[in-house]
Amino acid sequence: MEKVSWADVPEEEVTPKMRRKLVYGEKVMIAKIRFMDGFLVPQHSHENEQITQVTKGTIRFWFGQNKDEVIDVHAGETIVIPPWVPHEALMIGDVEETDTWAPIRQDWLDGTDDYLRK
Repeated sequence: MEKVSWADVPEEEVTPKMRRKLVYGEKVMIAKIRFMDGFLVPQHSHENEQITQVTKGTIRFWFGQNKDEVIDVHAGETIVIPPWVPHEALMIGDVEETDTWAPIRQDWLDGTDDYLRK
């Protein structure tokens, strides 16, 4: 068992427009993320099931290889993204959100998440 206070979790600056805090176990990872307006998460996919809960701002998601489906997720809303679904996301306004993944995002732990750092 491990009790964690978010206030004690170090915040990583991924880029000047993206900061995150990570808490994870063996099979599940939670990230509290802050984005500045206009940040674009480039299209990508991953083996992880993802649940994104927006607490401030709006995230516009494009889904599918051809970005055929567009969904805006506003503060107070949550979206579940199945594994391997290609997606891209634009931050509309300053955004605060919490992501949960299973399994954990190994690329976020070992620094191979280059698609975010461009």
